[in-house]
Amino acid sequence: MIVNSIIAVVLGYLLGSIPSAYISTRIATGKDIRRMGGGNVGGLNVFREVGAMPALVAGIIDVGKGAAAVAIAYWLLDVSQLFVLLTALAAVIGHNWMVFLKFSGGKGMGPTIGAVSILLPVYGYPLGLAFFFGTILIPLIITHNVALSMGIGLVSLPFIGWLGMKSTPFITFSIVLGLIIAVRFLPTARAALAKAETKKDFIFDHWQGDKDRRKGI
Repeated sequence: MIVNSIIAVVLGYLLGSIPSAYISTRIATGKDIRRMGGGNVGGLNVFREVGAMPALVAGIIDVGKGAAAVAIAYWLLDVSQLFVLLTALAAVIGHNWMVFLKFSGGKGMGPTIGAVSILLPVYGYPLGLAFFFGTILIPLIITHNVALSMGIGLVSLPFIGWLGMKSTPFITFSIVLGLIIAVRFLPTARAALAKAETKKDFIFDHWQGDKDRRKGI
């Protein structure tokens, strides 16, 4: 069992390290996504700098990485809940610090969504998935700010686990997950706050308008 547990965590990290945003950008443009936009190796940066289709491909793979890591740990390797949760964390860490890209990476949103999409149903709280997505989608519709919306979703996750699952391991996992992603988001948030003329500009994402103005549209 301990061998399976170690395999699950290592496999989770390697799956998370698959650089889908880097690959889709290379195929679409021949460029390095790390030298474009904010340098984030994730679907959102691909969407902003390359286009919708490469971003969609990268996003689907990123979500799939987190879902696959948890599914393999839970069903194929049959490890304990603790190691399923550690495998999910490993997938997010792998995405944020990719071994195949000299430990550069994304911000962890895609694999987090994939992992949580499996974790909540298999541990008895599928309704929690609706709450989780709701806490992300409602702010996203209002503000168009992906980082803020995902942050609200992550803050809600420990409470979702507490209310619906009463699971200390899941609550701990949710808090650690939030901290891992916060490490990647904080520099971007500080830069955005410094550039924003008002708090409203920081909260509401007007990136498309800014992009159009840069192009003279």
